[in-house]
Amino acid sequence: MHLLITGGAGYIGGTVAQMLLDQGHAVVVYDNLCHARREAVPAGARFIEGDIADRAQLEHLLREQKIEAVLHFAALIEAGESMQRPEPYFRNNTASTLGLLEAMLSANVKKLVFSSTAAVYGEPESTPIREDAALRPTNPYGESKLLVEQMLAWLHRIHGLRYASLRYFNVAGAIAGRGESHEPESHLIPLILDVALGRRKSIKIFGTDYPTPDGTCIRDYIHVRDLADAHLLALRALEQQDRLIYNLGNGRGFTVREVVESARRVTGHAIPVEEVPRRAGDPAVLVASSEKIIRELGWQPKFLALDDIMSSAWEWHQQRYALVLPSH
Repeated sequence: MHLLITGGAGYIGGTVAQMLLDQGHAVVVYDNLCHARREAVPAGARFIEGDIADRAQLEHLLREQKIEAVLHFAALIEAGESMQRPEPYFRNNTASTLGLLEAMLSANVKKLVFSSTAAVYGEPESTPIREDAALRPTNPYGESKLLVEQMLAWLHRIHGLRYASLRYFNVAGAIAGRGESHEPESHLIPLILDVALGRRKSIKIFGTDYPTPDGTCIRDYIHVRDLADAHLLALRALEQQDRLIYNLGNGRGFTVREVVESARRVTGHAIPVEEVPRRAGDPAVLVASSEKIIRELGWQPKFLALDDIMSSAWEWHQQRYALVLPSH
């Protein structure tokens, strides 16, 4: 297939792009490089620098490249930042996505795999969270993604747009030559590994008074390869089905302290922690039920142990900085 991947220079989008290339698909990566580097675009993909707010460029690209489906990863992703500056989240994640959808409809591209988030659920009434749980985001980031899901439902109903909305939880780990790297970095596992590498002095734990076994937030960590596999399955399923909504997660939650302990085991380094107050908008527990996609599409996640996820991330992190770290 001829596929467009928005945000394909990023961590998840780039991993999916690489796996699609490995399967023989023709891939065009479209990214504005605001939080990524040109070198992160997989070899073999055609790269076009641009913003998803540029509807005219997107429409031209969709027609010129004879795109058959879009995988949409381009977005701002920091829930904490969205509580301080909500405007760019609604502009980039919601309004700009509408422009992409309009360009798709104009170019008669009717298949979309959308990178959504568990943040659409907010503070869940029960865990693990199922796809039919109430949608009540507690931060503008989650709201910006939920608004896109609502648009997709209407465009499906009115224009016949086929879409898969994949709501995922904390993505981690690495594949060969490709791992988690944000600019600036804000995700827990790479920040912890930076401490192990001596690039940071300590890791901050935001809130120790949550109603959890050790007082820290519980999150569901999914390996990026398992996540990418699910995107490929969803893309294939859109040939026969027209509307798919799935959670993607490990099915088991880990507290922040447990993640730190995993990093200590895997790296062999002491990881100093700094306890600071809660961040606004952070739910206490987010754990997915992925039974639906396992049952319906045959998804089979392979990395369920936190130490295995951490190990792949650690291996890549060491390789990433091998050229700049002093030898011992």
